[in-house]
Amino acid sequence: MILINFKIYKETFGDRALELAEICKRVSQKSGVRIIPVVSALDAVRIKEKIGIEVFLQAVDEYSDGAKSGFVSPFQAEVLKIDGSLINHSEHKIKPGTVKKILENYPQNFKSVVCIGSLGQADGWAKDIKPDWIAYEPKEFIGNKEKSVASEKPDIIRKMVERYPNVPVLVGAGIHSKEDVAVSLKLGAKGVLISTFIMKAKDPEKELTEVASAF
Repeated sequence: MILINFKIYKETFGDRALELAEICKRVSQKSGVRIIPVVSALDAVRIKEKIGIEVFLQAVDEYSDGAKSGFVSPFQAEVLKIDGSLINHSEHKIKPGTVKKILENYPQNFKSVVCIGSLGQADGWAKDIKPDWIAYEPKEFIGNKEKSVASEKPDIIRKMVERYPNVPVLVGAGIHSKEDVAVSLKLGAKGVLISTFIMKAKDPEKELTEVASAF
């Protein structure tokens, strides 16, 4: 599986988000790899309706409904046919207690991807959580176009997989090549989380196709 985080790069604003989601769809169909755009709440419904593929949000909050202006409800997202969300991305960190609160009150069919940045977190507050996926993303490599967690800390990927025998692990942070993906999969990961390498590419479809070929 490949999660493509659109973040809020200007390259993903407006109709460009639809174009990139269409690229995700085409590459997924050609490669047979599950590819899911992870998008702003402003774009999610439009992408879902017009492109007709799985769509995840970049973040949700702990409130399901009520007088909570400005928060993103996972229950509302599920009603609107959105498929899941990242939780605790390093660029949108929340307290460990809030992560657990979100998971405790999470919609049954709304997928959860909890991001953690270290083995210390895996052995601490995140030891017993059971999301649909764990995404291992050491902050120091996020957005790096030369180094990745796969090239610099491959052994920790293996250890992270061992920490979560019953939860599939995704690998993020600087993933920018077919080789990075191949290393991650060889060490037991079930997929990758990518952003900058695709979003800032001159030819996103070409780069995504190359990454997907590692599966």
